[in-house]
Amino acid sequence: MSALVNMAAEVPENPLVPPIPELVIGLVAFFIVFGFLAKKLLPNINNVLDQRREQIEGGIEKAEALQAEAQQVLEDYRSQLADARHEAARLRQEAQEQGATLIAEMRAEGQRQREEIIAAGHAQIEADRKQAAQSLRQDVGKLATELAGKLVGESLEDHARQSRTIDRFLDELEAKAASDSTKAEAGR
Repeated sequence: MSALVNMAAEVPENPLVPPIPELVIGLVAFFIVFGFLAKKLLPNINNVLDQRREQIEGGIEKAEALQAEAQQVLEDYRSQLADARHEAARLRQEAQEQGATLIAEMRAEGQRQREEIIAAGHAQIEADRKQAAQSLRQDVGKLATELAGKLVGESLEDHARQSRTIDRFLDELEAKAASDSTKAEAGR
């Protein structure tokens, strides 16, 4: 036996394999530390991980709720925008209709004013024609009286006689002019 112990003592020890008593003590210490960590530290780590997971899940749920709310706000905005566009189109249509009505009214008013101006012009022309005819009648009467007086050799100073002579002369001229215009129209 002593030879075996000597042989065993002579066999060089492997540096990678620890001696058995150290290995046993190391394993016992490892299991004590592992048991302590499993009993005390592992539940705390699991609690922290559970809380973190709940926060993350709560954050996701909150984000989903906010996203749903944002989607609802977006839909409301789009609905309001569509309503505003419809209202703008309606107002634009009303403005166009009012503009067309206003243009028609302005045209009618312009037409009415034009007709009034034309009527006033015709009335003015007629008044001017009558005044010119009256003035012409007086001038022609004076000239005819003077001419007749020179031809007859006596003065036609009597106003009544003068008026009758002038009226008769002018009536004859008007009758002759009317018959000439009737003949001219019949010849066409």
